[in-house]
Amino acid sequence: MEIADHRTPVEVPRTLAELASGAWSLTEDTPRAVLGLAGPPGAGKSTLARALVAHLGEGAAYLPLDGFHLSNAQLERLGLTARKGSEPSFDVWGYVDLLRRVLDETVHDIYVPDYDRTLDEPVAARHVVPPATRLVVTEGNYLACDLPGWRDAYVLMGECWYVAAPGDVRQRRLLERHVTGGRNEREARDWVATNDDPNGELVESSRDRCHRVLTTTGMDSSFFGFDMDTSKTRQ
Repeated sequence: MEIADHRTPVEVPRTLAELASGAWSLTEDTPRAVLGLAGPPGAGKSTLARALVAHLGEGAAYLPLDGFHLSNAQLERLGLTARKGSEPSFDVWGYVDLLRRVLDETVHDIYVPDYDRTLDEPVAARHVVPPATRLVVTEGNYLACDLPGWRDAYVLMGECWYVAAPGDVRQRRLLERHVTGGRNEREARDWVATNDDPNGELVESSRDRCHRVLTTTGMDSSFFGFDMDTSKTRQ
């Protein structure tokens, strides 16, 4: 499939089953494939990834980039505390290594980390890729970025899809996320303006490297069992 360019229209999938069928097609002629979902903060990547995995059942597994957040101690050491969630605040090489493992090691369970918003820290082994897995759905902001480490991750994906959402929708989701996480409204708005927005601009520059551009906004909630616009999204 040809890579989308910036003129590619945004797709609004009619059904989750239709989208899942396109994802599953990546497993043809290979024991296991990886589908990447890239996009800016608040676009709905993690919600869509989890919905795809749930729809596909035991043949699919979830691998979030969020599990490769650097710990708060490492962020403090590197002077990145105020830029948590930015591109350099992830262990990209650890992420690349895990993608390689899930493609190469198909005979035993592979454990996958995630991020715990209550602890405000990454946690080990929250998810698992069992031997029966044919499709691994991974999602994160920077998956399509043409930068060191991220390029190595990108080439391991059968395809990378860009998840888009209008700026006002993303801002509403992000403000809700940060207020739920303990910030007051002013602090939440400051964080979005000084951190989420710059991160989103970097991610937007990677859009033309993605194979498809789609949106969860306006998708019928009956396809998922919940409202995509009100469901809590991770990134």
